[in-house]
Amino acid sequence: MPSRSKITKLPDAVKRELDKRLINGSFSDYRALSEWLRDQGFEISHAAIHRYGQAFEDRLAAIKIASEQARAVSEAVGDNEGVMSDALISLVQEKAFDVLVNLQTEDPVAFAKIFPKMGIMVAKLSKASVDQKKWMSQARSKAKDAAEEVVKVAKQGGLSEKTAEEIRKKILGIV
Repeated sequence: MPSRSKITKLPDAVKRELDKRLINGSFSDYRALSEWLRDQGFEISHAAIHRYGQAFEDRLAAIKIASEQARAVSEAVGDNEGVMSDALISLVQEKAFDVLVNLQTEDPVAFAKIFPKMGIMVAKLSKASVDQKKWMSQARSKAKDAAEEVVKVAKQGGLSEKTAEEIRKKILGIV
C-alpha cells in the first residue's frame, strides 16, 4: 500500500488554505505552492501537490456537474413532492458511505477523525428528510382544507357541483 500523502497530514488550517490557493490559482503553479508550504514549515514536493490538486480538481468538477444536473432535472420536472430533496439526501448518504469505506482501509487515522462527523451528518440528513415529508403532509392537508372551504363557499354562491369540483381539483393540483 502506498504511503499516506503528506498533504493529508497537514493541520486543518494549512490544508484549508492550500485548497483555497489551489482553487484561486486555477490549479496551477504547484512550485509556488510547494514554496509557500515550505515557508509554513512543511516539505512537500510540487509533484505531490500536483497529484493532490488533480484529485481535488476532479472532485470539484464532479460536484459542479452533479449540481448542474440536479438543477436541470429540478427545472424539467419540478419538485412538488420533494423528489429532488430525497434524491440528494440519498446521493449524499451513498457518497458518505463510499468515503468511509475507502478511508477505513486507506487512511485509518482520517477515518477515526471523520467518522463521528459523518454520523452527525447522516443524522441531520435523516432529520431533514423526515421534516420535509412532515411539511409536505401538512401542506397537502392545508390545501385540501382550503379547497373544501372554497367549494363550500362556491356552492353557497350558486356555482354548480361540477364547477365547484373543478375548482377543488385545480387547487389541489389534480387537473
